[in-house]
Amino acid sequence: MLEYPLIRPYPPRLSMMTAALQAIEDHGVYSNGGPVVRGFEHDITRRLFEGSGNSLAVANATLGLMLALKRVQLRSKKVGGLVLMPAFTFAATAHAAQWAGLTPLICDVDRDDWVSSARAEEELLRRFDSRVVAMLPYATFGADIDLDRYNTLGKMHGVDVVVDAAASLGTTNARGTNFGAGAPFAVVYSMHATKTFATAEGGLIHSADIALIDELRQMANFGFGAERSASLPGLNAKLPEVLGLLAQAKLDEIEEVCTHRALLGDAYRQGLADICGGQRPTSARQALQFWPMLIPTDLSAKREQIVSELAARGVGAGQYFSPHLGQQSHFQETALIGPTPVADEIAARMVSLPITDAMTVADVERICERVRSTIRTLRNTLVPKKAAPARRPIVSALLIGGGPAGTALLTAASKQGRLVDLARKGFTIVEQGAGLGDGALGGYAIRSDSTADTFLSAVRDNIHPEIAALMDHPAGRLMAKSADALGAPLVDAGWLLSVTGARLKAIVEEHGGRVLMQHRAQSARRMANGMWRTMISDASGATHEMVSQHIVLATGGFQCWATLASTPVAGARLDQLAGDRLVASDAFLKLGGINEVRARTAKVRAPRIAIVGGSTSALASAILLLKADPALALGANAITILHRRPLRPFYPSVEAAHSDGFSDFCDDDICPVSGFVYRLTGFRLEARELVLRMLGIGGRAPDPRVRLYQIDGEHDGEAQAVIEAADIVIGATGYKPNAFPLFNVDGTPIPLACQQPGGGPLVDRYCRVINAQLQPVPAAYGIGLAAGFRPWGPLGGEPSFRGQANGLWLWQNDVGMLIVDDLLKDARRAVA
Repeated sequence: MLEYPLIRPYPPRLSMMTAALQAIEDHGVYSNGGPVVRGFEHDITRRLFEGSGNSLAVANATLGLMLALKRVQLRSKKVGGLVLMPAFTFAATAHAAQWAGLTPLICDVDRDDWVSSARAEEELLRRFDSRVVAMLPYATFGADIDLDRYNTLGKMHGVDVVVDAAASLGTTNARGTNFGAGAPFAVVYSMHATKTFATAEGGLIHSADIALIDELRQMANFGFGAERSASLPGLNAKLPEVLGLLAQAKLDEIEEVCTHRALLGDAYRQGLADICGGQRPTSARQALQFWPMLIPTDLSAKREQIVSELAARGVGAGQYFSPHLGQQSHFQETALIGPTPVADEIAARMVSLPITDAMTVADVERICERVRSTIRTLRNTLVPKKAAPARRPIVSALLIGGGPAGTALLTAASKQGRLVDLARKGFTIVEQGAGLGDGALGGYAIRSDSTADTFLSAVRDNIHPEIAALMDHPAGRLMAKSADALGAPLVDAGWLLSVTGARLKAIVEEHGGRVLMQHRAQSARRMANGMWRTMISDASGATHEMVSQHIVLATGGFQCWATLASTPVAGARLDQLAGDRLVASDAFLKLGGINEVRARTAKVRAPRIAIVGGSTSALASAILLLKADPALALGANAITILHRRPLRPFYPSVEAAHSDGFSDFCDDDICPVSGFVYRLTGFRLEARELVLRMLGIGGRAPDPRVRLYQIDGEHDGEAQAVIEAADIVIGATGYKPNAFPLFNVDGTPIPLACQQPGGGPLVDRYCRVINAQLQPVPAAYGIGLAAGFRPWGPLGGEPSFRGQANGLWLWQNDVGMLIVDDLLKDARRAVA
């Protein structure tokens, strides 16, 4: 038996409460909010929360979180509701969200106090603005977090707040009141036997909002109203009277308990400050359940030995919370997980030491000495490894970028049973983000111009069962709900791509490939032997080189502001016509981007908006304006789309076009492979529907708020007048590829076609990167947005098409396999 167990429950003793137990029996009320529990609720509100608001005792804290989050879910009108929470917390936090019908959105934590990172929270709020219904911060180990900030942030983003304060009963602020006093939202505490506020089991919900507590009280009693009829969703979350006795008794002693534990905490802080990291104090007095510390970084791999050695020396130690939420298999399968590098590090180094009511400062000093001795002993066993001679690893191919296009290449290989072959050749992926798959895609507020089935086709019946199983994953099921819709929300598409990316990554690594996350490829230089030497930096800024037979650029595209501003429109530069009213469509289409339009037109009675461009982005911008919620004050002809070329709708066949009354096409506009009309030129899904309406095809009535204007000639005075009169001008003139720096053997830059004045494609018809002379750069390929690929031959497409094809389906199939086949062919040749 351990001399110092990590947790030694010390709830009040029922055996000393015979008179109180007899009173319960005499009264004959054992639950349902009897006098003991109601008295406790009144007393704890008065004594810990300054008598403000109200408190509700529940059977346990998890039920308390479930009730509070279910209330959020009932109040929200958002589809696919997400709850933003930190990675470094107990599983019950995320489970409660899922039981309430919501999905956890997991963020990183702060390096110093281990609570939710403000930066990570705000980034995910912007990215998932349309889906986040609540923030669920955790007051880590009883820390005092800034509730005023959460109140402001909630109002700013239109989301509710629920606080997980499981370990915080007894934590006090500078005023001496308990953490959570005055909070306008639900703050949920635990009264479990292992907590500082120890009973047998129980929880408490407190809020300054009395009506909120009244509503939760009704939900905790089966949703029953005054007439014992369910008018709200409900469950049985009531605290029994006997446990109310324990809670009342613990309330009487909590001040003494917390003060004593704080002294033990100070002793730990002093005894281990020079050897172990600790949580930055945030409260006047923290209700310490145990003493959490971070072991030295150089010993993180020996944590199990530390815990085992401490146990041998009579000291119980734990590892709260390791693994953290984002590392647990259930939540990896069912939650959205942002980058969590800090939580990863903290979870890997976390060790918890005993703090119990029976311990003394002398006990803490003895434990500290045993910890120090254990660490000294293990440090002495660390044998410095002799540095191996520096060697550049050689791989078959280096994929630079793991976003939608890069992952599509892997998907293409997986669908054809070639991914394992790629991985076995030493295939390596370098991605600057924390995960493969979605890149920036999930950060847009619009629907895709690919069908939901296109996204699902990447996983449906995939030969890898772990990928095929994603059809039943929450992300797959959510995507399937858009099967009959005009495209899928890109935030949903991003989720499916990210979970697909995680499984593709696992397959690559299992079969010998490598995936370098949070690494950035900086440049690549040709070697005399025909290989590429790529300079790569990691998250710390340290650099190394990697040698590969091939490189594949999947670095995405961007909307170049200089190119946008200098776009000629009717004989003048766009920035000269629009001035500071010019907004880039890429920024506008992102989550929250419409807020700038709201702000700029807030005082305009009948705003006028000009959209310059005939691209999918131009039509998507118009649709986003038309569907804004709350609606914008758009009158007749409020939106003008100025375009140069005619806007064409896609049709699946000539017969379908004719039956719809559309005949504005010729033989050169029909794909000889598929029979599609305007297969590549034509707009699809939501954009197509708007084009059909505005052209009046099939008897459709145009939207009176929109007008199309085809710019006629170089000096079109009316086009200029439209732009000059607009309150907002949205430029949607296309994207340029993120051209990756390539260098010759002698170190001179390789000028690429896409970098020339006026722009050009990144790749040729075989997806090979091309230089300024339109010649292929040896062993270099490209794929993705703005790469400039134009389908040909067996890939199909109408002969009249003169643009570039940017389609997920192409990347995941024919285009992806063009590259995969070449990589494997050259790999076989190299082996031979």
